[in-house]
Amino acid sequence: MSGGSIRSAGRMAAKRASLLFTVPTYGVRSMPDFMIIGGQRCGTTSLYRYLAQHPAVAPAILNKGLHYFDTNFGRGKIWYRGHFPSDPYKAFIRRRRGLPRVITGEGSPYYVFHPLAPTRIEAAVPEVRAILVLRDPVSRAYSQYQHEVARGFETLSFEEALEREEERLDGEEQRMLDDPQYYSFSHQHHSYVARGRYLEQIQRWLDHFPRERLLILEARELFTDPDVAYRTVQRFLELDEFSLDSYGKLNAHSYSSMSDHARAFLEARFEEPNRALGAFLGRDLGWSRSPTP
Repeated sequence: MSGGSIRSAGRMAAKRASLLFTVPTYGVRSMPDFMIIGGQRCGTTSLYRYLAQHPAVAPAILNKGLHYFDTNFGRGKIWYRGHFPSDPYKAFIRRRRGLPRVITGEGSPYYVFHPLAPTRIEAAVPEVRAILVLRDPVSRAYSQYQHEVARGFETLSFEEALEREEERLDGEEQRMLDDPQYYSFSHQHHSYVARGRYLEQIQRWLDHFPRERLLILEARELFTDPDVAYRTVQRFLELDEFSLDSYGKLNAHSYSSMSDHARAFLEARFEEPNRALGAFLGRDLGWSRSPTP
C-alpha cells in the first residue's frame, strides 16, 4: 500500500472511530448555520479553512465536505448531525471567548449542482445561509478535469471529455429526479461544461431560498484579496470581523495549459451563459478574455 493510501485509510478509520462517539449524541448537536455550496474547484476548501479559524466558528468534525444532501443522503439525518459540534461545546466556546454566539457549518461543492440538494436542504435546514464561489468557467472546467484525472476518475483527454460530455450526461439528471436513490458517476465527475452554467444552478437554488440568504463571491476576489473576501463572508454570516495572519491557498495544483482548441470550444459554450449571469448579477464579470492556466 502506498503512503498516500495508508494516510487515506488512517483518516477514514479516525472518522469512523469519531462517529462512534458523536452519532449517539446527535440530539445535542447543531444543524449547520452556513453551507459553502459550491462551486467545485473555485476555492471553497480555502474559504472553509479560513472560516474554521474564526473565533466564533466551530467547524464540522474531521472534514468540511459531508456531502449529505447529495451523495450521502441515504445515511440519514442522525448520521449528518453527528458531524457537528455539540451545543454544550458551543456554549463552552461562547463563554470562554466572550462571544454572543458560536456558529457551525460545512462545505460540499456538489450541492449547488445536484438537482435534489436544494429541496433536501430546504426541508432540513430552512434558515441556513449559503455561500457560492464562482470562477471563470473555462479555467474551472480545466481545473476540474485535472482533478478528476488525478483521482483516477477520468481517462479521456480533455478534448475527448468535452466532446463526450453531452453523451455521458444524457438523461442523468432526470434519472436522479425520478429516483432519489440513483447515483450518477458522470454527473458528479464528468460535468465540465454543465457545472459552469452557473445561472441555472443559482435560479434553482433561489426557488427554495430567499436571495438575501445566498452570498455569491467571485473566486478572483478570494484569490487576489482574500482578507476583503473573508470579511465579506463574515458580514454575511453576522460575525465580528476578524483577519488571519496569512491566507494559504489549498488544493491548488500546477499543470500544463489547455489547448487553444479546447479553450475556443469552451469560450464559445460559455459566451451566452456568462452574459446572462453578468446581467443577473449586475456586473461585468470579464471572464475568458485572457488565457488562464
